[in-house]
Amino acid sequence: MDFTPWTILVDAGLIGLLLIIGAGLRAVIRPLQQLMIPASVLAGVLGLILGPQVLGWLPFSEHLSTYSSVLIAVVFAAVAMTDDFDVRKLNRNVGGFAAHGVLMYSLQVAIGMAVVLLVLQPLFDAPDALGVILFAGWVGGYGTAAAMGDAFADTDPEIASLAFTSATVGLIIGIVGGIIQARIAASRGHVKAFSSISMLPEAERTGVIREVNKRPSIGQHTHTGSSIESLGFQVSLVVMIAAVAYGLSLVIGHFWPTLSVPVFVLAFLTGLVVRSAMAKGRVAKYVDKPTLQSISGTATDVLIVAGIASIQPQVVADFGIELILLFVFGLVMMLFLGLWVAPRLMHDGWFERSIFTWGWSTGAVATGIAMLRVVDPKLKSNTLEDFGLAYIPVTPVEITAVTFVPPLVVAGAAWAVVGIWGVIAVAAVIVGLFIARANKREAAAVG
Repeated sequence: MDFTPWTILVDAGLIGLLLIIGAGLRAVIRPLQQLMIPASVLAGVLGLILGPQVLGWLPFSEHLSTYSSVLIAVVFAAVAMTDDFDVRKLNRNVGGFAAHGVLMYSLQVAIGMAVVLLVLQPLFDAPDALGVILFAGWVGGYGTAAAMGDAFADTDPEIASLAFTSATVGLIIGIVGGIIQARIAASRGHVKAFSSISMLPEAERTGVIREVNKRPSIGQHTHTGSSIESLGFQVSLVVMIAAVAYGLSLVIGHFWPTLSVPVFVLAFLTGLVVRSAMAKGRVAKYVDKPTLQSISGTATDVLIVAGIASIQPQVVADFGIELILLFVFGLVMMLFLGLWVAPRLMHDGWFERSIFTWGWSTGAVATGIAMLRVVDPKLKSNTLEDFGLAYIPVTPVEITAVTFVPPLVVAGAAWAVVGIWGVIAVAAVIVGLFIARANKREAAAVG
C-alpha cells in the first residue's frame, strides 16, 4: 500500500480513538486508577493487542513504528526551547537531593551496561545494545525508549520493542513498589503523613478535571488570530526545528556516510541554537513555555501509543530471560539507593524525596509525584520545589547518556559507558556525602 497523507490520517485517527478509550478506561475503572496507569499506556496496549502484531483488527500502516522516531525529535526540540539549565540556581539545601538524582541516573546507565557485559553476555550472548534497556525504559521513560529505538534502528532494531517493554514494566514496578515502601515507612515512623492512592484528589486518580473553574489554561496567546494562531506559531516553531534537524542528519549522512547522528540529538542542539538566537534578538518572549510543554506532552502521548502498539512480542519473548534478570538487578539497585543510600545523603524529609525519586527512576516524574502524594498529601516536605533545582545537574547526565551511549556502543566501546558513568556515580557520592556532612555540622551548630 502506498504511503500517502491519507495513510497518516488513518493512523492518527486510530491512535486518537485509542487515546480517547484509554482516557475513558482510566476515568471509570478503579484498579487502573489505583495503579495510576496513563491513558497513553492503556491505548498502546490496546493498539498492540488489536493491531497488526497480534489480532490484526486495526489497520495500522507498516510505518507505525516510525512515528516514535519522528515525534521524539519534536519532544527534544520542545525541551531545548523550554528547559532552564542554569546551574547557578543550585544551593546546598538541595545538594543531597541533586547528588542522589545524579547517582541514580548514572548507576542505571553504568550498572545496566555492566550487567549485560558481565552476566548476560557470557550466559546468553546478549548484544551490547541490551545494556541501554534499563536506563532507557526506567529513569528515561517512554521518551528515552523511543530515542534509543531510533538510535539503534540500523544496528539493533529489536531495541525499540525491548525499550518500550522496559518502560511499561518500570511504570508498574514504580507504582506497586512505591505503595509497598510507603506502607512500611509509615509503620516505622519515617513519614509524618500517610494516605492511600484512593485518598488522592479525584482528578489525580481519574485523570479528569470535572470542576470547570479548576481547569488550568494550556498556555497564553502570543499572537492575534488576525495574523497567526498562537498555537500554530508554537507548533510551527517546534516542527521547524525538528525538520531542520532531519535535514542536518541527511547532510551529515551525505558527507560522512559512516557517521550516524540521531535526529533527536540534532533537534535538541538546533533548539538550543534557535533559543539563543531568539533571546539575543529579544523575541524569545513570544515563545510560550506552557504551550510548548503541552505540545511536547501531546507528542509524548502519541509516541507512547505508537511505540507500544509496534512492540514485536516475539522479540520480547526471545529476550525474556535476559530482561527478567536485568529488571531484577535494577530493582535491587533502586531499593538499595532508596532505603540505604538516601537517608545518608539526605536527612530531613529523606523518605519523601526518596520515594519521589523511586517513582521517577522507575516510571516517570508523574509517577514520582503520585508516590509523593501518598506519603505527603499536602506537599509540606517541599520535595517538588527542591526537585526543580535538584534536576539541574541531572540534565547534563541525562542528555549526555542519551546522546553518547548509543555511538559508544555501536563503536564497540560499551565498557567506556560503564567507566564514564561509573565515575560520574562515584563523584555524585563524594559530593553528596560532603554536602550531607556540612549540613549535619550546620544543624548541630544551630542546635
